[in-house]
Amino acid sequence: MRLRTLPQSVSGVALGLLLATADYVVNPWVAVFTVLTAVFLQILSNTANELGDFLSGTDRPEDRQGPAYTLSGGLISEKGYKAMVVVYAVLSVLSGLAMIWFSFGTFFSYGAIITMLLGILAISGAVKYTLGRNPYGYKGLGDINVFIYFGIVAVLGSYFVAAHEIPNWYLFLPAVSVGCLSTAVLNVNNIRDIESDALTRKTIPVRIGEKKAKIYHVLLIVAGWVSMTGYTAVRAFDWWHYLYVLTLPLFVVHLVKMWRLSGKDLDPQLPLLVISTFLFSLAAGVGFVVFLL
Repeated sequence: MRLRTLPQSVSGVALGLLLATADYVVNPWVAVFTVLTAVFLQILSNTANELGDFLSGTDRPEDRQGPAYTLSGGLISEKGYKAMVVVYAVLSVLSGLAMIWFSFGTFFSYGAIITMLLGILAISGAVKYTLGRNPYGYKGLGDINVFIYFGIVAVLGSYFVAAHEIPNWYLFLPAVSVGCLSTAVLNVNNIRDIESDALTRKTIPVRIGEKKAKIYHVLLIVAGWVSMTGYTAVRAFDWWHYLYVLTLPLFVVHLVKMWRLSGKDLDPQLPLLVISTFLFSLAAGVGFVVFLL
């Protein structure tokens, strides 16, 4: 399930739900099933990714820079693994439907239909990263997908499910913020695997080289911070709104390590950035909720 990636799946929805809580009364069951749906979609993406790499022959144990895979390592059969992918797809659907029902009380309202369509696209995006005839993950399109689903859809989608509206344009800023930081998480993975990926896929680091990929990495994180700061500046000023600044040292340490290390030595930076992004999102959202108390 790649447990160390799961906080990343919660970052965007947690921020969206907390910002909605600061503006509206949010049904707690909507919050619970929104988080569960995000987690199931993340696990579905992780397991489908591993299955796709295995079936296409792009995942070889001798090339792994990160943790070993269970499928290519022979720890689970192909048939059993496919069954597991189906289970997580079903769990994603059931949890998503429960989220919609508790939010809208029906499956046939405008908001419910829009949310279901986004859910279908999210499941398709999770599966087709490395599976199917034209997996977009091998073409360097993973960054765009992560930015859209982990940022824009996660933050705005969870806010919409909780509040039934997107009240202003600047709510896009925190969505862009989490989108950039989530894309940076993928970029860590791709920089770490740049040598092995060069044989099988065209990720952005493979296309532009390690040095430029690290510059791109810095720009993503800076853009994430600038976007969130822009949102807090547009809203009424209060020191609580800047609670997320407490996470800045984590990002500074991460960026220093990213510039100094390469290859397998970069692997610890992936969970560090995942946790940093999660704490950043949580603090940003809590700051707006606490302000009301």
